Amino acid sequence: MNKKSLEPFLPIVGVIGLLAVWQVASSAKWVDPVLLPSPYEAGKAFWIGMHGELGFDFVKTIYRTAMSTVIAGIIGIPLGIVLGSSEKLYRSLEFVIDFFRSTPASAMFPLFLVMFGVGDETKISVAAFGAILVILFNVAYGVMNARKTRLLAAKVMGASRMRVLFDVMLFESLPQTFVGLRNGVSLALVIIVVAEMFIGSQDGLGHSVFEAQQLFEMPRMYAAIFAAGALGYGLNLLFLLIERRFVHWSGK
Repeated sequence: MNKKSLEPFLPIVGVIGLLAVWQVASSAKWVDPVLLPSPYEAGKAFWIGMHGELGFDFVKTIYRTAMSTVIAGIIGIPLGIVLGSSEKLYRSLEFVIDFFRSTPASAMFPLFLVMFGVGDETKISVAAFGAILVILFNVAYGVMNARKTRLLAAKVMGASRMRVLFDVMLFESLPQTFVGLRNGVSLALVIIVVAEMFIGSQDGLGHSVFEAQQLFEMPRMYAAIFAAGALGYGLNLLFLLIERRFVHWSGK
């Protein structure tokens, strides 16, 4: 077996190492066993939970994250293309974009609560707001750094401004757009989980983590945390695979 055939299994090494350290810490009681159950207990709680309430919470969080990311993409990508195609327009709005992009999304919860009330609308809208700014920034950056030779060739061939904008700039910016989408979906998940903890939610992974902590059900809490982490990793990997499949010309 050569080295290349072993490469896909390298990430497992880190997982095994983490579980080993966790097991040693739990067995040696470096941390109170009540606060740090063994990997087996947490894994058992995860397995049982995913076939019950935790599985339902997992699906609800996926739905909210997906909705916020879709909304962010629908709004952020076209705006990013338009802003990126005009450097003067982008520079005039750069402060506003960077200001809100740098503002913690949790600080916006009261505003969105006033606007939408307690419900899924608030969670999805505040997550979409945070993701829009990340996506918009990356798309605009990708458009501004599009290859000038391809833009010039399109103009020489008589392409209209709209065709140059969407047929050339859009495809040229796709690699950076996917960077924005990956960052956007990760940020949306973080905001959704935090919102599920503190904005009157009755379901979702954030609610599951918070409720388990309040009831001192530590294995269930770790199971919910693991589910949230696995979801984030899976969403990022999904966008990465889509990018590799459809943006095969990146860097060429």
